[in-house]
Amino acid sequence: QVQLVESGGGLVQAGGSLRLSCAASGRTFNTYSMGWFRQAPGKEREFVAAINWIGGNTYYTNSVKARFTISRDNAKNTVYLQMNSLQPEATAVYYCTLSNRGLYDFDYWGQGTQVTVST
Repeated sequence: QVQLVESGGGLVQAGGSLRLSCAASGRTFNTYSMGWFRQAPGKEREFVAAINWIGGNTYYTNSVKARFTISRDNAKNTVYLQMNSLQPEATAVYYCTLSNRGLYDFDYWGQGTQVTVST
């Protein structure tokens, strides 16, 4: 089993920045990728970003490409999401996820961290 614990969410004004962290523990030795999803009120959960654990290749949904950066620290089994120039539409619960099988075959999910962007 794998456990994921997110941190770093909070309230920020429009134009501000936040950095989310997600620490993985347990059976992480065969991690293939990690990623971030978000779910806004009344909407479906959507993909935000992912990173290949070995090669470090990154993937983003179009709406965040120029402003969000996903990165990882393999030694700490931690993935980060740096979010800049935040706008109110980014308000959502952000979930960390991990795959042992393929880039987007996410098997494990964190409990989520709330990000609220005020005007």
